[in-house]
Amino acid sequence: MRLIEAVREGLREEMAADPGVFLIGQDIGINGGVFRVTDGLLEEFGPGRVIDSPLAESGMVGVAIGAAMNGMRPVVEIQFADFIFPAFNQLVSEAARMHYRTNGEFPVPMVIRAPYGGGVRGGLYHSQSVEAYFAHVPGLKVVVPSSPYDAKGLLKAAIRDDNPVLFFEHKLAYNTVRGEVPDGDYTVPIGEAVVRREGRHLSLISYGLSVHHCLEAAETLSAEGISCEVVDLRTVSPLDTVTLLESVKKTGRACIVHEDNLTGGVGAEVAAIIAKDAFEYLDAPVQRVAAPDVPSFPYSPTLEDALLPGPPDIIRTARELAAY
Repeated sequence: MRLIEAVREGLREEMAADPGVFLIGQDIGINGGVFRVTDGLLEEFGPGRVIDSPLAESGMVGVAIGAAMNGMRPVVEIQFADFIFPAFNQLVSEAARMHYRTNGEFPVPMVIRAPYGGGVRGGLYHSQSVEAYFAHVPGLKVVVPSSPYDAKGLLKAAIRDDNPVLFFEHKLAYNTVRGEVPDGDYTVPIGEAVVRREGRHLSLISYGLSVHHCLEAAETLSAEGISCEVVDLRTVSPLDTVTLLESVKKTGRACIVHEDNLTGGVGAEVAAIIAKDAFEYLDAPVQRVAAPDVPSFPYSPTLEDALLPGPPDIIRTARELAAY
C-alpha cells in the first residue's frame, strides 16, 4: 500500500467506527484534497462529516477546538504545512493549553494533518518543515510517520487520543513509499520509536522521509564495513528517549538527520538529550545532517537538490564519525 492510501484507510476506518469523527479542510470533499488523500470519503460519509472549509486556517482549527471540547473528534487538513501559521495562535494558545487551564475539565481530542517537506519543486511556500515549532509546545503531540504501516496505525492512535495531535505527512512519500499494511484494526502507540536497522558502529536517528535516506545510506556504508543502526523516532513530541539512548549507548556514535533547518530543529533537542544522558558512552561528537539555514527550499530544481539533505550527506558525515 502507498503511504497516501494508508492515511486514507486510517481516516475511513475511524470515521466508520466513531460517528464523532469528522473531517474539515479546503477542497477535501468534492475534490478529495489537493493530494487526493480524502478521495471518496465525501460519497461514503456525506457533507456533514467531510466539510469543505473556506480559505481560513484559523477558522478551521477554531471550529475543531470547539467541536473537540464538546465531545467530537475532528480531523483538520491543512493543504500544505506552510499554511498552518494563520492557525498558530489557535493551536499554541488555545488547543495546547485548554485541558490545563480548565483543570482537566475540557480535553481537546483533535488531529491536524498537513503535508510537509521538499523535493517536489514546490518553492518557498509549499516545501516547509514546521514540526520543530510545535514540538516546543507542551500540550501538543507531534507525529511524523515514515511508512504506510505507521501512517495508518499512528493516525488511528492520534484520532483516539484525547490530546491535540499534529500529524505531518511528507508529500514526496505519499506515492513513493510503499509497504505492507495488515487488514483489520490496529494502532501504533504515539511516543514510541523503532529501530529500523540494527548496527554496531553508529546510530542514525531520524523521522519521516529522512528515515529512508538513512536506510539507503546505511546500505551503502555496510559495503565499506561501517555498520549503522537506524532509529525511526516516529513521534518527535513526546520523544522516546529510552530507545534512542539505548541505540547510542550501544554504538557510541550518533548522527541525527532531518530535512528541517539545522538551527533549533528536532535534531538539536535529540543531541542535547544524548549529550546529557549518554555522554560517557560517546566515542565522537554528536553530529547533525539537516537543511542549511535558508528560507525553506528554492523553486529551482538545481538549488533545491543542492540544499535537500540526502544519502550523500549522511554517508559523508557517517564516514567522519566512523574515523574517530
